[in-house]
Parts: sequence; structure tokens; C-alpha cells
Amino acid sequence: MSPRSLLLGAFLLCGAVADLAAQERARDRRRYLAPDQVTTDDPRRIPVPATPRGPAGVTVLRGGRVFDGTGAPARPATVVLERNRIARVVAPGVQDWPRDARVIDVTGKTVLPGLIDLHTHLTYIEPPFSTAEGPDDPEAVLRGAERLRYYVESGITSVRDVASNGNAPFILKRWVDRNALPAPRVFAAGQLLTGRGGHGAEGRERPVEGSIMERTGADAWRLAVRDLFARGADLIKIASHFSREEVAAAVDEAHALGLKVTCDCETFYIQRAVEAGVDMIEHPLPRSDETIRLMAAKGTEADPTLYIYTYFFGRLGGGYFGSTSRRFFFGDSLNLEVARRMKAAGIKMGVGTDLIVDWFRSLPHPYINELKYFTEIGYTVPEALVAATRTSAELLDMDDKLGTLQAGKLADVLVVEGRPDESLDDLARVDLVIRDGWVVVEGGRVVMPRHQPTPAPPIWRPKR
Repeated sequence: MSPRSLLLGAFLLCGAVADLAAQERARDRRRYLAPDQVTTDDPRRIPVPATPRGPAGVTVLRGGRVFDGTGAPARPATVVLERNRIARVVAPGVQDWPRDARVIDVTGKTVLPGLIDLHTHLTYIEPPFSTAEGPDDPEAVLRGAERLRYYVESGITSVRDVASNGNAPFILKRWVDRNALPAPRVFAAGQLLTGRGGHGAEGRERPVEGSIMERTGADAWRLAVRDLFARGADLIKIASHFSREEVAAAVDEAHALGLKVTCDCETFYIQRAVEAGVDMIEHPLPRSDETIRLMAAKGTEADPTLYIYTYFFGRLGGGYFGSTSRRFFFGDSLNLEVARRMKAAGIKMGVGTDLIVDWFRSLPHPYINELKYFTEIGYTVPEALVAATRTSAELLDMDDKLGTLQAGKLADVLVVEGRPDESLDDLARVDLVIRDGWVVVEGGRVVMPRHQPTPAPPIWRPKR
């Protein structure tokens, strides 16, 4: 046998062995892409032509201090952006950009990566719930567009929507991708997958019915994952209740398609989901020490959404009522204790708000308060900011493109007055937000560039 044949045989054998566990994780699928392959800027990683993105030219943020999200302390530096990418971060005094670059003076301000919110619901209706949200609600996209403005004004440049009406989140994502909306990036799960009568599908009054997909049986759960993927899902979100076979089928299918799975579940359902290989658990709901140890051993991540329950306990009569998936005692102190136990176990945690109904109108304070809860469970202020940027990008499965101010990353940048790495309250002093290279907030206000008129035919005149 020739050396070439031996080499080919070894390659095929290695590939066959690797394929035995090829899709244990969602990102295992990416090893089949070429290193220089251009793909969509989302976890789906669909190959696309290498065409320019973002505004033409160079933007320079000069004179400020840079908190780059890597864990390094803030330092004086200049950030240079070319189109929709971070070109470089250079020391003060270095000037290596074109004369026609747009130079923005950020003296006295802090430049940091755009914040990430891992738990949003962009289309939920607001009280009073006069009509239930159906899957074809024509106002869903408009509700989402309104909410996106609140998020981007708060310095949040990426949101993960984990259950919204029908196709609305996918429509919003497409419009943001082409910069038709001044808004954060949208990473969408689509509808929430649960068992019949599971979380979000409880009782007779179901105001979020358009956001819920009820299925029974492992095959039905696998087909639901395929359907969500076909519609454009960037991740799959499931919720209790479910059988062992149902959750295993969903995780297996999602990972084969290259998508992560996150789970809104509680008590023994968390154990069941972690055993099945789910990637992340939402919320600080009750779980055993054994389950936390298993999460740590399997690398299961967490999005604790601590502050939203302060809203529930303070705004909804002191509890989370009428839900068959919340049949347990919990409160702020118990929620913080679950998060402390997860931190002590070394579980990776990101930042999400879960602002339902009209609570998004309180932004940015719920996001800031979520970070303050992180400091309550043992994070330093800089560590909480890293959780909001780099770590949340990792949980998004986007850490190769987002989360830090490093050369080659996408140009999602936040500029705030003050020093948020010392005082989280300074995050409310948003001055400038850049998403995908485009300035979408300036002077604290949402902006859009004036449209450039396309050529129009001259008016008709009769011949003389």
C-alpha cells in the first residue's frame, strides 16, 4: 500500500473514531468548516460570501480607558474599528489610522464590550391581558422593535430571545442584521418547547400561547427541534415537564444540528436535563447538591436571572402564582443561596434579565441590579462585568466573535460616563453604543443615519 493510501486510511479511521462522539457538544459541528470560512454571525455558522459588512471607513475611540472584558484591569487605550470589526487596541499616543477616519473623543469615559442579555422575551404582551397572544399576532414584531430600543439604549448590544411569538424574533433578527433597526443583535430560540400543560402552557388563561410549543413523545420533541431549526433558531429552549426520553431526543437532535439547548426547569427535572446533556439551566430554581455537582462535572452552564424574582415577589402579590411548574417554596434569599452554591462549584454563569410584560420599561436598572446580585454571591465588580460580556458570549456560543475588545472581534462597543468596573451604577450613564460597526446610540439617544436616496428616473417631458 502506498504512503498516500496509508495516510488516507489513517485520516478516515480517525474521522470514524471522532464521529462516534462528534456531536456531544453543539460546537463540535464546526470542526468541518475551513479555518478561514466566512459564516453568518450567529451560532448556526452558515457559510456566506466574504462581502464587506458594517459602515465603510475607520472609527477611532480615543482618550478613554478601556475595560476589554478579558479579565485584565481597565487601562488608558485607543480602540480602532474598521467597518464592523475591531482592528486593534493601541496605547495612548499611538496614531496609526487614516486621515479620513472618524475620531471620537471619549476622554473621561470607559470603553467596554457591548453588554449581553441572555434571557429576553421580545414579544410578550403587556397588562391588561385583554387578548391572548396567538401565533399569528401581527403586533408581535412591533412589540419586539419597541423593546429592542430599550435594550440598546441601555448598552446591551446582544439579546438572546428564549421564547417569543411565532416567527417574530426571526423577523426582528433579519431586520437588525441588515441594520434596518437601531437595535441589539438578536439570537432567537423561537418558541419554547415543553410537554402538554408544561411551563408557559398552564391553566385556562394563556397570554403567551403564541410563544409555546407543546409536544408529547420523544419523536415529537425531535421533530419540534428540527422545525425550530428550519425556521431559523440559534438555540433551543425547553421547559419542564418532560420525560427522560423527550429531553434526550431534543438534546441529541439540537447538538447534531449545531445548536445549544437551555432549560427552564426545577427540582428533579434539572437533574434529568443535565443527565441528558443539556447545555444550560435557566433561573435559580431549587435543585439538590447532587445536581449541582453533576452540573459542574458535565460543564453545564447557568443563567441565574436572580433579579427577576425580586420583581415577582414585589410586584405580583409576593409570589409566583397559578403555575404548576412552580410548586415549591422559593424567595430572594433562597435564590441567592442556589447561585452561591453554583459559584462555589465552579459553574459558569452568565447574565440575563427575563423582563416580561412591561418590566423592560425599567431598563437599565434591572440589568444593573442583576450584576449587583452577582456581587452579592461573591463576584467582584470587574468579575460581574466579565460575566456580562465575555462569559455571556461564551454561553451564547459566540465567544470567538463577541464579548471582548480584541482585534478581529465584531465591533460591538459600549462607551459610558464614569468607571463601571468600580461602580456598576455608572452603567446607566450610556453615551455611545456601536453594534456591528454602526453607531446606534450617540449622546445617550438612539440614532439612525439619513438614508441615501437611490437614483430616480427624471420626470417625463413631451418632445418638442
